[in-house]
Amino acid sequence: MEWFVNLFTGSGVAHSVLVLALVIAAGLYLSKIRIAGVSLGVTWILFVGILAGHFGFVLDDTTAQFAKEFGLILFIYSIGIEVGPGFFSSFRKGGVTLNVLAAVSVLLACLTAYILHLVTGTSLIDMVGVLSGAVTNTPGMGAAQQTFYDMTGQTNTSIAQGYAVTYPLGVVGVILSIIALKHIFRTNFENEHRIMIERNKEHAESLDAVTLEVHNESVCGHTIREIQELFGRKCVITRVLHERTHEIELAESTTTLGKGDKLFLVASPLEVEALTLLIGPRINMNMSEWDAIEANNLTSESIVITNPRINGKRLGDLKLRQTFNVTITRIIRAGVNLIADPHLLLQLGDRVVVVGKPESIKKIGKLMGNSVKNLDEPNLTSIFIGIALGVILGSIPIFIPNVPVPVKLGLAGGPLIVSILISKFGPQFKLVTYTTSSANKMIRQIGITLFLAVVGTGAGNGFVDTIVRGGYWWVFYGFLITVIPCIIIGIVARKVCKLSFFTIAGLVSGIMTNPPALAYSNEISGNNQGSVAYSTVYPFTMFLRVVTAQILVLMAL
Repeated sequence: MEWFVNLFTGSGVAHSVLVLALVIAAGLYLSKIRIAGVSLGVTWILFVGILAGHFGFVLDDTTAQFAKEFGLILFIYSIGIEVGPGFFSSFRKGGVTLNVLAAVSVLLACLTAYILHLVTGTSLIDMVGVLSGAVTNTPGMGAAQQTFYDMTGQTNTSIAQGYAVTYPLGVVGVILSIIALKHIFRTNFENEHRIMIERNKEHAESLDAVTLEVHNESVCGHTIREIQELFGRKCVITRVLHERTHEIELAESTTTLGKGDKLFLVASPLEVEALTLLIGPRINMNMSEWDAIEANNLTSESIVITNPRINGKRLGDLKLRQTFNVTITRIIRAGVNLIADPHLLLQLGDRVVVVGKPESIKKIGKLMGNSVKNLDEPNLTSIFIGIALGVILGSIPIFIPNVPVPVKLGLAGGPLIVSILISKFGPQFKLVTYTTSSANKMIRQIGITLFLAVVGTGAGNGFVDTIVRGGYWWVFYGFLITVIPCIIIGIVARKVCKLSFFTIAGLVSGIMTNPPALAYSNEISGNNQGSVAYSTVYPFTMFLRVVTAQILVLMAL
């Protein structure tokens, strides 16, 4: 039985893996506990880890460092892959506002720390460690330590101690801030979901399928190509019901229109409004009525792209109209309807809505794959290529004038940026970036649980001793540094910027560079709005946290 005892009390990789597994399992079990309807979710793993570390269950240094960093990379990378396809449109809509709020939050945290330094007499060097832990920013703490060493030639342990003591409550403080904001706003999740859907419609991300009747005399006698070139409107006309013959024709660029002809087309709501003025009024004739007219036996079907050879190809390059005599009305990607632009790059997992004869649609299905089972295969190559590129990007030193130590995006910022870019532009380089939602969630949960377990066990060793020797004041200071900016920015984001609660939860998590808080906000929201906000502000916030930590150290010397 000696081997069994050594497995628990010894050291090495096997011991470390065993401790991590037990800490994670116990934390996940406790995550089901709800107090007053509120659960801290996976953050329980952090507390179990602290308890384990306090009783001597420490990890091998090399294993711990790898598990923590790799876990964080997996979590961050999965977030980027999920939000990447809609990130750039989201950034255009509100990215500047979110990053301005993030910058103000960073300054508020630094100001709070500096005021506490003046009021309490705590060393500004110590306060930098407290600040780094309060905003859960490891790179900032590391940069502060390096700056101190470069300027004095000596190491400083108080920065790391302040970080270790305040980090756990920093994690919890952000989550408590999100809970507090929920009650301050009297948030009703059903209303928030409704508001979110309405705002998405306002941004014209959806497409309308409508029927217009030709009334404009200047349109009559012209082909569809001539009309589209004349008006320059972005739409897809799929079918034409001719008034004279009462026959349906699959719309082609050479189809000539006459007065009274009915056009079935797909366009954004704004385009539809313009087209009614240019062509004729919208009439009450829906898809079922078109299907009831069996003139040319045309049908509409949604086909899933599962053929890797189609990934990254332009829609126009497939020449589907010329080869199969079909019309693509729209592309559905990650729940978003996209207009069937010939220059649109197709991706694995896209749903293509096709109109044509059944035999032609069947051939299109064979070309594009249309086998959902094929999507279950994991595409690990692109994931690890992305992680490798992310690590490289995160390790590039960024030199800033008058700052003695170069700034880096780190092992979180680099992979996040690359994952967003690769999910958006990867198909251009023939990279299959599609990942099922269940696989993505699995990667994310493994990542965050590993990260929390290692951080907890590391903080537990000496945690109580530091608290007893006066570190409880550091914990209190850190809690103020965490909560005050979160609450202020949350209220401003809601009252002034009119952001949804889901976006605010992700924003607060991002400005505190706090992955566990993001995991919590995703858990309570059930959508990716928080992840989008988090990814929008995280890189810039990480950069600011590192720079401001170094500036505070320089001020103290």
